[in-house]
Amino acid sequence: MRELLRKHLRFFLIATLAGVALRLLFILRFPGVTTDSFVYGDIAKNWLQHGIYGLSGVDEISPTYIRLPGYPAFLAAVFAIFGMEHYRAVLVLQIFVDIGTCFFIADLARRLVSSRAARVAFLLAALCPFLANYVGNALTETWEVFFTVLALDLAMAGLETLQDSSLRPWMGCGLAVGPAILLRPDGALLLFAVEAYLFALLVRQKQRTRSRVPRLHVLRAGLILAVVSLATLVPWTVRNLHTFHEFQPLAPRYANQENAFVPLGFNRWMRTWIVDYTSVEDIYWAVPGNPVEADKLPSRAFDSPEQREQTMQLLDDYNDQRHVTSELDARFAALAAERVRHSRLRYYVVLPLLRIADMWLRPRTETLPSDTRWWEFDDDPEWLALTVVLGMVNLLYVSAAFAGLVRGRFAPHLGLLITFVILRSAFLGTLENPETRYTLECYPVVIILASALFQRTTDAR
Repeated sequence: MRELLRKHLRFFLIATLAGVALRLLFILRFPGVTTDSFVYGDIAKNWLQHGIYGLSGVDEISPTYIRLPGYPAFLAAVFAIFGMEHYRAVLVLQIFVDIGTCFFIADLARRLVSSRAARVAFLLAALCPFLANYVGNALTETWEVFFTVLALDLAMAGLETLQDSSLRPWMGCGLAVGPAILLRPDGALLLFAVEAYLFALLVRQKQRTRSRVPRLHVLRAGLILAVVSLATLVPWTVRNLHTFHEFQPLAPRYANQENAFVPLGFNRWMRTWIVDYTSVEDIYWAVPGNPVEADKLPSRAFDSPEQREQTMQLLDDYNDQRHVTSELDARFAALAAERVRHSRLRYYVVLPLLRIADMWLRPRTETLPSDTRWWEFDDDPEWLALTVVLGMVNLLYVSAAFAGLVRGRFAPHLGLLITFVILRSAFLGTLENPETRYTLECYPVVIILASALFQRTTDAR
């Protein structure tokens, strides 16, 4: 990569400046400090000022484990240097993190495709509006994508040197996977993906009588990766054992406080019909606390007129108190069970696939002022135009990735990236809140695959 930078310094300099300008545009025009941002910020302040990893209450600070410590640690460092609640500094620093991500994407493209593809990948990453958009949001996405790409790049370096039994890339990969997990629980999927690929490699090597890579090297790589990455969770796990007397190495699936009621029946009912992000905003996020507009339910939420009436009654009962009690949750659970029995194929296969498709293909405007119901075309012209343009850009990136996968020529171990994308997409299909941001960690793979379209037969890796 150093040689590539030296030979094409002017190109990388101009592309970097363009990438910085795009990210500054999002920070200045669409800064995003959301409710989640303030939760992370509150934890960071209390951690910094009082030494308590917790949330502020009316009378005291309560220890919490609803958020992993990765992003609060970053915020605490920024607040300590630039001043308390200086979110603008947070966003500006994320520019440099994301530009670093672009360089790691280029290095992955260099390893897998060619030097020319590496330059194309860098340009596609630097000018990607979806990566740039989240730089302007005080959320975990920018750092999560950074550590994901870093881990994949180091894993690829380790795979290239498996025959030599080099340990440094795998230790580095573990040190990148660890922070990815400490940022978000689903960062653990990265570890599963790499370990799954190593296991497949081990099986394939076992089937070959003459293998160039000793199986012991593969086993050693997987062990080092697991030990190093999971070791980063030890302090957090010990803290939770000491504070809450509970084994919690990550964070609760529904980000709930200790012993807090979670409406699992309602959540399962959501999974029996939800497909698109619009329903997340209209229904899922409205509960609890806000009324639910029953007319926004799609027709697939009912299997019969009787079931429609039953569902409307449930929502009316919720709207009366705007809270899901254990009794009401049990009724939602019964309705969900009825719908699952009616069509297990729909629940376990069709709906997850549709949710995955929605997360990959819908316009990525969830943090922008655009109307979520863009297809109704009743939004302000400027926001409607922005939605259509970003939707087309997303389709171009994804289509180019498919074309690159079919037509491109890749070095060995492309399967690692494909394994990660498939595993993460399959997991996301099980969620009741299909949000497009959850596929952002896969976008570097999209960019690398798309860069293969620009490969020349004379290109050297």
